[in-house]
Amino acid sequence: MLDEIDAVDWGSIPGHPDWYEPDRAALGLRALSEAVNLVQASEAGSRLGGGGIVHGHSGAVFPAAVVAAPLLLDIAEQGHPAAKDTSLGLLDEALSSYPHAGYTRVVAPDCIAVPICCAIARQLRARTDFLVGLGRRGKSLLADAAAHWCFEIHECVADRGDTVAFGVLEGCLPDGLHAAEMHLAGVITVLSGLTLEYPPAEGSLEACLRVIARDPGELPPGAVLFPAECGERVD
Repeated sequence: MLDEIDAVDWGSIPGHPDWYEPDRAALGLRALSEAVNLVQASEAGSRLGGGGIVHGHSGAVFPAAVVAAPLLLDIAEQGHPAAKDTSLGLLDEALSSYPHAGYTRVVAPDCIAVPICCAIARQLRARTDFLVGLGRRGKSLLADAAAHWCFEIHECVADRGDTVAFGVLEGCLPDGLHAAEMHLAGVITVLSGLTLEYPPAEGSLEACLRVIARDPGELPPGAVLFPAECGERVD
């Protein structure tokens, strides 16, 4: 765990220079992973919540929170019960907080500039089994993460002036008309209207969306959609 924390160059992660303190991220995660009582866990949480991955007083989240998310999940799974509670609280705070202007996204391995909230949500969904096993608190985190959905297009067909897109849906796209960001090859295109045509069957992520007044050629396979409102979140 400590090796993984130390392997991160926290100073190279962008963040508002007046608020983000990389040393708080590194030292806070180290202390939290080693905490063996409530006092130690609380002190570590204060470092992380006071400029490490979030700034609690201003309600801001930093890009470092995305890098820290899998580490916090590991601490929650392997650490002291007090460290688990602190880790889950920080994840909840990071997911619900808004980023500073200019520091609202992180670049994923596939070069997609993902809104911070959506990137954290994907980290949480990657540990669904663990979080479900925690009971109400873990399920609550997953429910909050579900609002930050993403959809990868696999195939499209034209239908009555619209496009029906088939692909994989992570999270939960509510009923109604929604705006979305479409990410492809580093380019973001805003789609002004889409609806859930068919939800995934139980045990599956395959779903179908209707994209209003768009041609299939505008929605190539491999493009990934995120909620437009997530891209507009700013502190």
